[in-house]
Amino acid sequence: MQQQILSRLTEELMEAEKKLMPMEALSTRFPELSVKDSYEIQLEWVKRQLKEGRAVIGKKIGLTSKAMQKMLGVDEPDYGHLLDNMLISSGSVLSRKDFIQPKIEAEIGFILNQDLKGPNVTYVDVLMATEALVPTLEIIDSRIEDWKIKLIDTVADNGSSARAVTGEPFREIEKIDLRTVSMTLMKNGEVTATGAGAAALGHPAHAIAWLANKLADYNISLKAGELILPGALSAAIDVGAGDEVTATFGKLGSVSITFQD
Repeated sequence: MQQQILSRLTEELMEAEKKLMPMEALSTRFPELSVKDSYEIQLEWVKRQLKEGRAVIGKKIGLTSKAMQKMLGVDEPDYGHLLDNMLISSGSVLSRKDFIQPKIEAEIGFILNQDLKGPNVTYVDVLMATEALVPTLEIIDSRIEDWKIKLIDTVADNGSSARAVTGEPFREIEKIDLRTVSMTLMKNGEVTATGAGAAALGHPAHAIAWLANKLADYNISLKAGELILPGALSAAIDVGAGDEVTATFGKLGSVSITFQD
């Protein structure tokens, strides 16, 4: 697709985010848009954010569950970038007015202590390069109207990223089996979802290995110190003003966030 059109769509997505006004799906307006085109839009979005003073502090993976892949008609995950203004500490209070149509997912975050670059990264490489695990709530928020998205929409929209809420780091990685780590997601004290580490491509480290290898196509590596989110352990839940959301991950600890008006 012409670079001029991709640049225009990048600008539209940035405006939608700034003005909190969702836009019509790219997949509806430009059905010829390819996944490669969408990643080019995402990378252009990142480049513009960096020019505005932002910094990349990590990456996120989406669509790691077979159910979500089937829903969007794809056979692999997608990814997005995490910026410094997206990182929020557990226990914080956010305004619902700062989002368009937010949802929350619970994930096991990885903090790396060395770079990882594909194409031949394995899940063992990921575990050896992990400094700590961190309980995380990812707030996703589509800039596309009514979440009516296909793969090209969420890829262009930076994986529908909005915020990453992190708890305390857990460093005794060898003492835990990430496949069986349980997760309980609660909203206002009631259980809304449960899951386990295996929901992320069978093992969260497999998802991160996939990402490192995928990014090799764009000559991008995962960097030491970055926060990498390997995918949700259950379906996302809607949130509104007044809601308090908490996720507990057994030995890994817990993380929470509250929304006000």
